[in-house]
Amino acid sequence: KVKSNNLDVKVTESELETEEKRTEEESTRESDSNILDVSSDYPREKHISIQRHLADLEKLADLKEDEKKPCPLCPEEKFKACYSHKLHRHLQNLHWKVSVEFEGYRMCICHLPCRPVKPNLIGDQAFSKMGAHYHCIICSATITRRTDMIGHINRHVNKGETESRFITVPAPKPSHEVLKESATDVQVLPNYSTPQKTDSYFNPRMKLNRQLIFCALAVLAEERKPIECLDAFGATGIMGLQWAKHLRSSVKVTINDCNENSVTMIQENCHLNKMKVKLNTKEDDNDEAMGAGEENTDTIEVTKMDANVIMHLRSFDFIHLDPFGTSVNYLDSAFRNVRNLGIVSLTSTDISSLYAKAQHVALRHYGCNIVRTEYYKELAARIVIAAVTRAAARCNKGIEVLLAVALEHFVLVVVRVLRGPSPADDSAKKVRYLIHCQWCEERIFQKEGNMVEENPYQQLPCDCHGSMPGKTAVVLGPLWSGALFNTGFLRRMLFEAVQYGLDEAQPLLKTLVCEAECTTSKHFSTHSPYDENKQEECGVYIKTPNTSAESYLVHGKRKSDEVIRNAAKRQKSENSAEHPAFYYNIHRHSIKGMNMPKLNKFLNYLSEAGYRVSRTHFDPMGVRTNAPLAQFKTILMKYSTPTYMAGQAEGPVHLAEDLQAGEQVQAAADGKAEDAEFLEDDKSGVAAAMFTKDYPTHCAAD
Repeated sequence: KVKSNNLDVKVTESELETEEKRTEEESTRESDSNILDVSSDYPREKHISIQRHLADLEKLADLKEDEKKPCPLCPEEKFKACYSHKLHRHLQNLHWKVSVEFEGYRMCICHLPCRPVKPNLIGDQAFSKMGAHYHCIICSATITRRTDMIGHINRHVNKGETESRFITVPAPKPSHEVLKESATDVQVLPNYSTPQKTDSYFNPRMKLNRQLIFCALAVLAEERKPIECLDAFGATGIMGLQWAKHLRSSVKVTINDCNENSVTMIQENCHLNKMKVKLNTKEDDNDEAMGAGEENTDTIEVTKMDANVIMHLRSFDFIHLDPFGTSVNYLDSAFRNVRNLGIVSLTSTDISSLYAKAQHVALRHYGCNIVRTEYYKELAARIVIAAVTRAAARCNKGIEVLLAVALEHFVLVVVRVLRGPSPADDSAKKVRYLIHCQWCEERIFQKEGNMVEENPYQQLPCDCHGSMPGKTAVVLGPLWSGALFNTGFLRRMLFEAVQYGLDEAQPLLKTLVCEAECTTSKHFSTHSPYDENKQEECGVYIKTPNTSAESYLVHGKRKSDEVIRNAAKRQKSENSAEHPAFYYNIHRHSIKGMNMPKLNKFLNYLSEAGYRVSRTHFDPMGVRTNAPLAQFKTILMKYSTPTYMAGQAEGPVHLAEDLQAGEQVQAAADGKAEDAEFLEDDKSGVAAAMFTKDYPTHCAAD
């Protein structure tokens, strides 16, 4: 019995000990959680590895010449205590040089056991797994690699999280940089030029794009006043600010963005440019409340909505879309409420799919089959216009293309909206497929009609299918087959560019006018773009000094039947003089072993042959012409010179006998018998070398 009682006492004592341990663990967990909560809500002391200067790090070690001191950032097992000179080198080379800098502080590498170790590791294994790491100055995270730490800090900066949670570090304000473009100041984040999806992305390389859009809006502002315009993706608000600052009372600007930080920055930029802001973040406001004209003319309305929502809720005269990548997701809502004879402009930056680098993406976004061709930039513009045409036709609206520009990093399309099923049908008929020969790169749009042809290769002007084995052509599209430019609209855009001093847009607009008219050279008159012959354009009467008040468009009303008939007649006359589709690259079709003529001279040769010809902005060495590819190559061959005759003037290819006769006449005119004999001897050697293909280099210099 005594033994059993002793056992019972021991059991009860062990149970009490386990219960006490449990209560102690629970209390420690509660205290730890309280500490974590306090540390997350309140600032705390910084880690010893975060210092401003190397001297501050040395003060932690308390360096003395005669005493050995341990490293404050390394355990004794890793780095034993040593004298001051050796410890100084250790701190400088191992900790300070590999630190990460932020806001004047250095996050040095730390070897202390700060990171948690797996519970199954014991002794040396745990020590080997501890490794070096960095302590984040913002969120106190521990990160092992230096590159990861730099990326971690950059992510904090991109999100605007630059306030430190440490006591000794003052909370710095986010530094903003102020840029100026077209007399408009805009403040951006320090990482505005990084290719990341930041809260406010600003691309200085898109300045030309912004100038072209401004010119298009200025032309529309001359037709009717005031107009309501929307920048659906504001970011920093630079585009809408330029509209309001230069056009003043002619426009009512609305800048929209779905990101709250971007909306805040747009408001700050409006105040920076001394513009009043009308903030609206409600999605249930109707058109009447939003469109009231009682506010000041210098007031910019800033909205925080999804772009599709605001375009569904309200009507606008001018809409610009510039999302990240493709804009096909916003076309249906853009054409839903845009007013009659208004303008929709869109900038597409999904270059990889439009320029046939990612063909499966182009098929997914645009429903279009494409391949890489010599005219891939114009192909990209026609792909976007085809998608715009289908979206407008779904809303019973047609389009007229005013401008299509495809440069290195964007594709810009500006179209005018024509309300009604008849314009929608006419525009939809211009969306066709393209037959492209892969051997000679000849191309032609398929004929209208639904009948299936037995041999579609007969539509191509070339005979590659008969002379080459296998299938030689592919079908691309559907594409826009109509004109890409409106000459009258481009001339008025050029006039506005001169009026507002937009120097970068003027050379491009001059090239576009020549390309639209398919001419080589043109004299531009910027003082009178509104002549009597071009007062009417697509049903829109342009205000000129000689016209009455009834001769231009009344806001919100449709045109009469007579005006619509006149517009139809004008469109038919303009269609007959449309510029040729696509272009040829002169280098792509050059002859091997021959020197091509200069591009401007070659344009004159084509013009003398009776063809329409012009240069193109799509390709600096491209030639837009209505000449077939075979005739294009024939003229290029005729006026090319062999490579070994590079020193002579350009012109048609001559025979060797003609060259000898020309040299004899020149030698006789020289008047010196000795020089004439020398030239005749040299000439015979040249002729022999030409046939033996052993032409010496010094003869060309002579």
